Amino acid sequence: MFLLIAISFGGPLVMSVVLTALVRQWSIRRGFIDRPGGHKQHDRPVALGGGIAIAASVIVPVLAGAAAAWAVAGGGRAPPAGWPSIIAVHASGAASKLPQAAGIMLGAVVLHVVGLIDDRRPLGPWPKFAAQFAAAFWVSGVLGLRAVQVLGPLPSAIVTAVWIVLITNAFNFLDNIDGLSAGVGAIASIILAVTAVRAGQVFVPAMALALAGALTGYLFFNFPPARIFMGDAGSLVIGYLLGVLTILTTYYDPRLGLSPVGVAVPVLVLSVPLYDVISVVTHRVRLGLSPLKGDRRHFSHRLVRKGMSVRGAVLTIYLATAATGLSAIALPRVGGAEAALLLGQCVLIVVMIAVLEHVPGRHENRADG
Repeated sequence: MFLLIAISFGGPLVMSVVLTALVRQWSIRRGFIDRPGGHKQHDRPVALGGGIAIAASVIVPVLAGAAAAWAVAGGGRAPPAGWPSIIAVHASGAASKLPQAAGIMLGAVVLHVVGLIDDRRPLGPWPKFAAQFAAAFWVSGVLGLRAVQVLGPLPSAIVTAVWIVLITNAFNFLDNIDGLSAGVGAIASIILAVTAVRAGQVFVPAMALALAGALTGYLFFNFPPARIFMGDAGSLVIGYLLGVLTILTTYYDPRLGLSPVGVAVPVLVLSVPLYDVISVVTHRVRLGLSPLKGDRRHFSHRLVRKGMSVRGAVLTIYLATAATGLSAIALPRVGGAEAALLLGQCVLIVVMIAVLEHVPGRHENRADG
């Protein structure tokens, strides 16, 4: 298993480091630059295009791995003699996932292209929403990957699509300060990978680790102070893939000793991004502003206004994400009082975040909103 983990995480990480460096040089030469102004946090021009490196470092390894498995073990063929046993055991299963992997990655490519266009020339929110719902319904309707299937095919497809769009936008919103969206995405991906491994899955943790590796490699260039930004071409892909991974992960299966309360795992893992998007949208609506108009009212911005450095704010949000997410790993295998304690811990962390946000610091006053 260690070999599979090392390949799934290490390969995309190395690929991401190399591609991010190359894309950054290309972006600077071509003038693909994000300039400061408006609600933007940075005060100097920064290269765009990091989303290209992230998307390629996830999509290519996942498809290449599934295609390689199909080449050696597709159609029920036995893998060649001499292969490492851990790979040989799972080769046939990985080969069977090629159509599903290709379908999921097609949705990622669509959102990546839409994001690239928007990074070059803003499209406005509605074309992006249309692309997000198209990708989400492709997953839930055509590929048949659905949550809460007890509701029936159509309602579960709608709920799944709405969930994927919500998570996609949560990470798009979270891309508001250096290193934040990528770091939180990496932490969430690793936690989902561990959860899936504990449920006996292989394909899901491999894809989650590929995403974590790609984001970790990108963070070498994006952790504050950032030398490149991912843009919507990256944040839309991260949110979409995490939304899909939460659907694919097994949380409840009595045969594996997984309790029904495990279905709350995605909410725990993604509670910080969900809190950010819900609180920001609520605040904008209360002020009579468009919920889709960018500003500096995000969790990260409020922490910086309270006197934290950018790095301090980012690390604080990383820790909050890890604190809620680590509880999610144990949740499917407990019940009763233990489950209530884990869920209560998550609620208390989110409440603590709200308290931190709404107590004025030395660099703000109550009029700042």
